Amino acid sequence: MTILVLNCGSSSIKYKLFDMESKSVMAQGGIEKIGLPDSFLLVKLPNGEKVKFEKSMPEHTVGIQLILEKLVDPEIGVLKDLKEINAVGHRVVHGGEKFNKSVVITPEVKQQIIECVELAPLHNPANLKGIDAISATLPDVPQVAVFDTAFHQTMPDYAYMYALPYELYEKYAIRRYGFHGTSHRYVSARVCEFLGVDPKKQKIVTAHIGGGGSCTAVLNGESVDTSMGLTPVEGLVMGTRAGDLDLGAATFIMDKEHMDTKAFNNLVNKQSGLLGVSGVSSDCRDIEAAIKAGNHRADLARKMFIYRVKKYIGAYAAAMNGLDILVFTAGIGENDPYIRAEIMKGLSYLGIELDEEANNVRGEERIISSKNSKVTVCLIPTDEELMIAMDTAALV
Repeated sequence: MTILVLNCGSSSIKYKLFDMESKSVMAQGGIEKIGLPDSFLLVKLPNGEKVKFEKSMPEHTVGIQLILEKLVDPEIGVLKDLKEINAVGHRVVHGGEKFNKSVVITPEVKQQIIECVELAPLHNPANLKGIDAISATLPDVPQVAVFDTAFHQTMPDYAYMYALPYELYEKYAIRRYGFHGTSHRYVSARVCEFLGVDPKKQKIVTAHIGGGGSCTAVLNGESVDTSMGLTPVEGLVMGTRAGDLDLGAATFIMDKEHMDTKAFNNLVNKQSGLLGVSGVSSDCRDIEAAIKAGNHRADLARKMFIYRVKKYIGAYAAAMNGLDILVFTAGIGENDPYIRAEIMKGLSYLGIELDEEANNVRGEERIISSKNSKVTVCLIPTDEELMIAMDTAALV
């Protein structure tokens, strides 16, 4: 079975084509700057070489048509005919309370995704554009929606509710939903497979830390708490997102700076986090270079980042009454040995002990705690696209 996975952003499309018999990637790439005059497609060839195709793409349908063209291109394509694509899996950011698992897309499902747009106004409309584009281009191919929020639908009500008037939950479904669910589901299952343990008997914290970041408490295979909330802005310090913030500070800033909700939303989503504190960058590599150059604010930003992750891990160990496995994943979690080490050093009270030599690695499945550590700490590269492909194959 051949599965195409699409991750459509507001101005981008990432894709991977999978051979599900071997679970191998046949083709991959991405489109950037949709709607701008300098939009382009970047195709990553099997030998690692990248080929760039510049084309005006005013909207997603044109972009997806270009991706499909390149999949059957005589020179760089991997398919002889688009009929070889058996199904398409879509990342959909917000499923609200409507979806607790992946589903085949029907007109009714699509309508329910539309109803969740107000909960994710930056993401769900783009995801819907991808669905519409495939419907227009490959109308007979089944499509599957895989929701970022679905894995977290097992959270108990006392974990997902906010202490607001209950009527606001009844009227607007205001509650914690959590995100990165596909990644947390993949790495929490994969680490148990890697270690040869039963996921139904484990207390796991998964730390998905990258430009966006979240921690999740996974108890016996189910998400019981997660750091992102109604929106992805809550929780950890992120590249440009503020994370946890006193609501009183929010109204204070809005009054002082004469901000409306749109301006404030932009402040906490795009101008805060590592970028806002450091004044340098949202990228940890740039932050590290600035620290080496003596930049105090960059050093402060990284310390805040590390502290917040460490605090959430401790909180979730308390929530589960213990911790068996800690998993690092995503861009920073997979590729920054220093940040992993600093987080682990602050968790010695849990019996976590670092193996410095094992930790000196990037992007490779590995145990990075010592043999004496009471908690097994692992680096597990995430593979959300494979998870989406597996769900899609199972459903169709």
